[in-house]
Amino acid sequence: MRAAVVEEFGSPPRWTEVPDPVATGRHEAVVDVVAVGLHPRVRSQAAGSHYTSTDELPLIPGIDGVGRDAEGRLRYFVLRDTVHGSMAQRAVIDVRHSVLLPPGADPAQVAAVMNPAMSSWIALRQRVGLRAGQSVLVLGATGNAGAMAVRVARRLGAGRVIAVGRGAQRMAAADPDAIVALDDAPDRVAEQLGRAASDVDVVLDYLWGRPTADALRAIVPARHDDDQKLTWVQIGSVAGTESPIPSAALRATRLDIVGSGQGSVPATRIVAELGELLDEVAAGHFTSDVLTMPLSQVGQAWLTGTHGTQRVVLVA
Repeated sequence: MRAAVVEEFGSPPRWTEVPDPVATGRHEAVVDVVAVGLHPRVRSQAAGSHYTSTDELPLIPGIDGVGRDAEGRLRYFVLRDTVHGSMAQRAVIDVRHSVLLPPGADPAQVAAVMNPAMSSWIALRQRVGLRAGQSVLVLGATGNAGAMAVRVARRLGAGRVIAVGRGAQRMAAADPDAIVALDDAPDRVAEQLGRAASDVDVVLDYLWGRPTADALRAIVPARHDDDQKLTWVQIGSVAGTESPIPSAALRATRLDIVGSGQGSVPATRIVAELGELLDEVAAGHFTSDVLTMPLSQVGQAWLTGTHGTQRVVLVA
């Protein structure tokens, strides 16, 4: 069969011949790959920069996808950390880590949406336990996953959702209750953050780095009630892998900083959420602007720029 193969970190994969995959475990099965999302997580996997990277080469990238099983059924699947990813004509999956697509579900839309939606869905369900009516701030609401997080928070019962990021017009498309544009003047950003987040319960942070430290300096002094817990969930690090957290923020309010991702959430809990999330995606509650390209053109797809919340999906 053919697959996308990364032979050097940081270089686009080549579409080339590889041995056919073989299912060896009791719960394993070979599926024909139908659609695979080119997520940022996949790019970091192929660059060797993700925190789960083993630096093993060559590798077939891809962490999830939609495949057709031997009975002709479409399954959304997630893969464990492996060098045998989903960007191939066929892949070995653990059927326990897959769910059947509902009738009429669009495989390309599922492949595009499940991964970015899962980041906030898992954070709010497994790391926070969001209660109905609580308020959520999304730091980094401009990108695909951040914009999706605004919709996910609302769908999971948030009473108020604040979008923070660059480009007010782009963030407005997700229909948040309030918007703070980080590309405004710094003093105005700090003032707006303090006012908008004075009683926020949860922050979903896709940025980290300096923006997180600046946001904490603006939000913590403006808190109306020091006894109200503020749970800060670190999900992404678009602005930097390290953040100079001000020490006063940890002392001045009930601040909990937690992470959400592979390791901090057990695989069994992530898998347990797939079915309900897939139903939400299939029902059209979470959608993405999908740019489809043939799987055989993976090298070209790697170099294709996207805009806003658009996501590239490679299809068979």
